[in-house]
Amino acid sequence: MADYINFKNRFVSKVVLMIVIVILIPTIFISTLLYYSAKSMVKDNVRESSLQIARQAADSLSFAFSNGSDMSDYIYSNEQIQEMVEQDSKQELSEFDKENNNEYIYTFLNSNIYSSSFVRIIYVLKDEGSSWGSGTFSPYKLSKVKLNKLDWVKESIKNDGEVVWQGLQYDSFSGAGENTDLVITINRVMKDFDTLDNIAYIQVSLDGRAILERINQVKLGKTGFFFVVDSEARVMIDNNLKKINKKVPNKELYHHILSDANEFEFTENDMNYYGVKQSIGNGWSTIGIVPVNEITGELANVQRLTILTSVLFGIVSIGIGILFARRVTDPIKVLTNQMKLVGNGDFAVRTKVNSNDEIGEMSQQFNLMINRMENLLEQIKAEQVQKQEAELRAIKHRINPHFLFNTLSTIRWLVKFKQTERANTALSALSKLLEANMGKKGTFITIKEELDFIEKFMVILQIRYEQNFDLIVDVNKDVEDFLIPRMVLQPLVENAVFHGIVPTGREGTVEINVSKISQGVDITVRDNGEGIDQAVLEKIEQTPSQEDTSIGIGLRHVFDSLRLYYHPSSKMEIVSSQDGTVVKLILISKKRGEDNV
Repeated sequence: MADYINFKNRFVSKVVLMIVIVILIPTIFISTLLYYSAKSMVKDNVRESSLQIARQAADSLSFAFSNGSDMSDYIYSNEQIQEMVEQDSKQELSEFDKENNNEYIYTFLNSNIYSSSFVRIIYVLKDEGSSWGSGTFSPYKLSKVKLNKLDWVKESIKNDGEVVWQGLQYDSFSGAGENTDLVITINRVMKDFDTLDNIAYIQVSLDGRAILERINQVKLGKTGFFFVVDSEARVMIDNNLKKINKKVPNKELYHHILSDANEFEFTENDMNYYGVKQSIGNGWSTIGIVPVNEITGELANVQRLTILTSVLFGIVSIGIGILFARRVTDPIKVLTNQMKLVGNGDFAVRTKVNSNDEIGEMSQQFNLMINRMENLLEQIKAEQVQKQEAELRAIKHRINPHFLFNTLSTIRWLVKFKQTERANTALSALSKLLEANMGKKGTFITIKEELDFIEKFMVILQIRYEQNFDLIVDVNKDVEDFLIPRMVLQPLVENAVFHGIVPTGREGTVEINVSKISQGVDITVRDNGEGIDQAVLEKIEQTPSQEDTSIGIGLRHVFDSLRLYYHPSSKMEIVSSQDGTVVKLILISKKRGEDNV
C-alpha cells in the first residue's frame, strides 16, 4: 500500500497521467464520435436494406398471388363455364352433351394451369353431381368429404362470391395416393349471374413449394427468414407447416404485426430480434425477422476497432509519457539525492547535470547555494564561538562576584561582632580557595578539583551559619578527571545548606555521589533538610529562559552550563520531600564538532 502511495505521488506518475489524459481525451472523443456516427450510418443502411428486402419479398408474393387471383376471377366470370356447370344439374341434358361439357371443362382447366407459372391446380367442385379438376383430380377423394362441412367452403359461402385465401397446405383432391403437393388456395363460390344462386365452388391452388422457394431466397442476415401472416397475425406461409393457421406465439411480435409499424424489435428466448413487415395485395403481410447481432455485426467491428484504437493510443501515450518524464525526472533525482546528502551534513557534494534547460540552471543554482551555505555556516560557527565565549565570560563574572559577596559579607559580620578568630579562619579558607581555584586559567576543572573546592567552601559555610554540616563524598575513580565547568556544584551545595539544612536549626548532612554513565557522568547532591516547597519546585523544573530572573544566580549558572557545554540530552532533576532534597545532574559530553546553535 505504501509503495502504491509513493508511486501515485511521484512526479513521473503525474506527468505520465497528464500525457495519457491529454492524448486519450481527444482519442476517446473521436473514437466515440466515430463509433456513434458509424452506428447511426450502419443502422440506417440496415433499416433501408431490410425494408427493401421485405418489399422485394412482398412484391414477389404479390405477383404470384395476383396470378392466382386473376385466374379465379377469370373462371368466376366465364359465363360458358357457368352455363355448363349449371346444365350438369339438369336431368334433361343428354349423356352426349354432358360428356362434351365435361371434356370442355377439363380441357379449359388444364389449359389454364399451363398459362401461369404459379397456378398448379384448378377445381370446380359441387356438393352433388359432377366436379371437375385439372391434372390428376380424384373424384374418389372428393366423395370422401362433405364440402359443406369444410372451413374454406363455409367462408366462401359467407363471403358470397369474394375470394377466400387459405394458407400453405397439402392438396386434398389430387392423385390416387397420399398427395405431397403443397399449395396455397384461393377459394370462392360460383354464382348463377341470373339468379345469383351458388352453383359450385372454385378453388385455384398456387404452387406452394415455388412460393416457399421464393421466400427462402430472400435473406436477412445469416439466419434470418421470412414468413407470411394474415390480418389476424395467423401464420399462412412458413417452412414449418405445424405453425400454419396458428397465431404467432410471441406476444411482443404478435402486437407488432397487428400494429402499423413497418419495422420493430422484440425479444425471444433472451435474444433480441429485428423485424420488418410489408403488406401483400391479398391482405396478408410478409414478416422478416433476424437476430439483431447479425445485422449489426459491422457495429461490433467498429466498436472493437474503437476500443483497440483507444488502447493502442493509451499504450503509446504511456510510453511517450515515461520517456518524457524520465528526461525530466532523472536530473531531478540526481538533485534530490544531492540534497539528501546536504541534509545529512555533507556540504562537499556538487551536482553535474549537463542541461541547457531549467533543470541545468537549477543544478547551477544548487551548487551556488551550497557554496553560500558553507560560507554562511562558517560565519555562523565563528559568531557562535564568539557568542559562547562572551556568555562564558559573563557567567564567570556573574558567579564569582556572587560567591565573593556572600563570603565577604560573612567575614564582615564576624569582624563587626569582634569574632576575630572565626574571621581569620574564614579569611584563611577564602584565600586558599582563591589560590587553589579561581586563580587558575580556563573554564573547566576536574571533578576532583571541584570537590576539593567544595570541602574548603563547607568551612566557610559552617562559620557563616554557626552550624555543623557533614560532607560525604563518594566518587568513582573513573570519573575524577571528568571536566566540568568551574563552580557548577557549589551553588547546589550552598542551596542544600541555606534552603535545606539551615532552616531546621540543627546539624545536617550533604552527600555527593558521582558515577560514570555512557558518554558522561551522573552527579547526585543529597541533603536531609526540610525540602523545597512544591510551588517553588514546579517553577524550577520548568527550564527557565535566559531572561528569567525568578531563580537565583547559582541555579542560573547550573542551567547555563548544561545548555552551553553539554549535549541537549543532559538535564537536571530535582526530587524533594520533607526528608530532604535530591538534585541529580546528568552530564552527557558533546560529540566532536557538535554545537548547540
